[in-house]
Amino acid sequence: MTIDRRSFMAASLLSGLISGEALAQTAAPADPAKAAPPGLPEPIETIDLWPRGAPGMPAASPVETVTERSTTTQVNDRSVTGIARPRMVVFRPDRPNGAALLIAPGGGYRLVVIDKEGYEMARWLAARGFTAFVLFYRLPGEGWKERQDAPLADAQRAMRLIRHRAKSYGIQPERVAAMGFSAGGHVCASLSTRFDAKVYAPVDAADRLSVRPFCAAPIYPVISMDPAIAHAGSRDLLLGSTPSPEMEATHSPDRTVPRDAPPHFLLHAEDDPVVPVENSLRLRAALKAQGVPVETHLFAQGGHGFGLRGTIGKPVEAWPDLWRAWARSVGLG
Repeated sequence: MTIDRRSFMAASLLSGLISGEALAQTAAPADPAKAAPPGLPEPIETIDLWPRGAPGMPAASPVETVTERSTTTQVNDRSVTGIARPRMVVFRPDRPNGAALLIAPGGGYRLVVIDKEGYEMARWLAARGFTAFVLFYRLPGEGWKERQDAPLADAQRAMRLIRHRAKSYGIQPERVAAMGFSAGGHVCASLSTRFDAKVYAPVDAADRLSVRPFCAAPIYPVISMDPAIAHAGSRDLLLGSTPSPEMEATHSPDRTVPRDAPPHFLLHAEDDPVVPVENSLRLRAALKAQGVPVETHLFAQGGHGFGLRGTIGKPVEAWPDLWRAWARSVGLG
């Protein structure tokens, strides 16, 4: 029987996801989890971000809903809406390398895509020694007060909690990085450029710790709120239909880069039909202007939302190894 390269790569990716999950040391379902594919147990560790409930709760609390979008029983593709309990799901490696990543999945600020841009990346990272935390952040269009800062507040709180509990995970507190995809890339880039912004009232001792990531990797990210290149859906859900110029500027990470921003890894496909590649290019230019180290990888083809599974058979399938080589070069591991 002859197996072509594309089929071989597809089988390899699925095998890698399964073996990576095994390394995550999990044994039972955690929410939202009803139908994990065979051999892919769900992570069992969940960290709630807000012990007394998330700030700015709407009068009618959002109702969490999980939608399975996959057309195969082999791989999940779940999206989550109505996140009233912001949290992190933890993927532990067998042999921690001392580094951790906070992962913000995408979904256009309308939903959070937990498998394709969350759990799969976390399994890949855990298989390579990184402790991974997948962020379930609040969706700004669901009635939250100060909605434009709700996702960032969740990300800031998450970074502080990871550092506060670093010893129990075998993590060096300073070696906590951020990664995000699409709208989650906006969460990531906001975290890496507005780490000094005070967007919530302190809750406990963890809030005395730094928010600044060790390094950041916004992947095909939503960046600019300039209507000329913005992802319209993300912009409207985050800022409303008629934001002021000042609000647009504050929530465009390319316009808020400080000189002490962490090193960045940027990745985008030039044929992205959803988030124009100019988003990454503007962030790159802003980082360079401030003297912040930045590595940029542009691929002619790849589209949008490829994560890991959507790269098979394309040059862009090299991106995870490119990121890992870069991570080593900046000292993450």
